Amino acid sequence: MSSKLADAYLRNIVRTYRTYKEMAEKAVEQVPSEDDLNRELDESSNSIAIIMKHMSGNLRSRFRDFLISDGEKPDRNRDTEFESDGRVSREQLLRSWNDAWKIAMGSIDALSADDLERTVRIRSEEMLVVEALNRSVTHAAYHVGQIVYLARHFASPNWKTLSIPKAR
Repeated sequence: MSSKLADAYLRNIVRTYRTYKEMAEKAVEQVPSEDDLNRELDESSNSIAIIMKHMSGNLRSRFRDFLISDGEKPDRNRDTEFESDGRVSREQLLRSWNDAWKIAMGSIDALSADDLERTVRIRSEEMLVVEALNRSVTHAAYHVGQIVYLARHFASPNWKTLSIPKAR
């Protein structure tokens, strides 16, 4: 990959991660209550709090020592990320969320163009850094979409769109 292309990719991936983080946060701001943050629509769905807990666990695990250790850390228990620990406050939720994003963005911001062709491991599977970043940002987009959908449901009819509003 040319240096120019690699630099453009790194700028874009940082911007994309930040966009998804901000989108989730703007959606969560509109959720009327902490009860709604913790509410599951049905027994087989996840609450916003659970989705954010999972994303935080994933980002911490993937990006702590990103270039030198497997992205699935031994201290992570993915399955428990989908279990409720009881009602979580907005403050607790955002603290954990921001701590995880700080780790992720610190690791991503520190990458150089040469790092994109390095090999990393996730669950013992080898992949290029650029592949791991694409996999991770796609995962983030998927879950941010869920957060936005749920937040819109709970905020309705007071929802303020996060993108271009529909023409009326």
